[in-house]
Amino acid sequence: MAIWLSLCGLIVLIGYLLGSIPTGYIAGKVIQGIDIREVGSGSTGATNVLRTLGKGPGALVLGVDCLKGVLAICLVYGCFQFAPSQNLLPATVDSQMWQPWMVILAGIAAILGHSKSIFLGFSGGKSVATSLGILLAMNWQVALATVGVFAVVVAISRIVSLSSICGAIAASLVMIVLKQPLPYILFGITGGLYVIWRHSTNIQRLLAGTEPKLGQKLETVDG
Repeated sequence: MAIWLSLCGLIVLIGYLLGSIPTGYIAGKVIQGIDIREVGSGSTGATNVLRTLGKGPGALVLGVDCLKGVLAICLVYGCFQFAPSQNLLPATVDSQMWQPWMVILAGIAAILGHSKSIFLGFSGGKSVATSLGILLAMNWQVALATVGVFAVVVAISRIVSLSSICGAIAASLVMIVLKQPLPYILFGITGGLYVIWRHSTNIQRLLAGTEPKLGQKLETVDG
């Protein structure tokens, strides 16, 4: 059991480190020699990269940040395939019960890593792209519905933050409608609330009517 618990702890740690890879920061340094945290919204996420560096870098950061979430969950799936063959899974452990919980623990670790990266002094992005990657690996139907809501809202409003918030809410609701395992539903609710909280300054600007739309730049860094 001690070896198994150590393996679970290692999975969570790797999930956090995957999430911590500062894609947006690296893009800013490599492409323009800037610290992306010192321009625009101060976020290292794809939206700020898009506004600051352009569509190509924004798309690249979006894809890599999404991949970080996918890899964190695939790591769990891989370990649950590997552990029984190596007799690392104790006889008292029900893999069907443990796996969903390990999935959400690795997912939450990746989300925290993205927004509180150890490589950036525990700063980072707002975890939207990484959360999407996690959903893709957990259940593609939930991910597709979330992207659909995001796309509709952004098409109407042209505001990425509002679309991200609506997508975060939709993910939880779709989890419930599709009768996903309880750990997944709890992840949808917890992760959604965290993403919304990370958008607190955006919400303030939305209420004030000053949140920039696609194509507009945010000139000041959030406090």
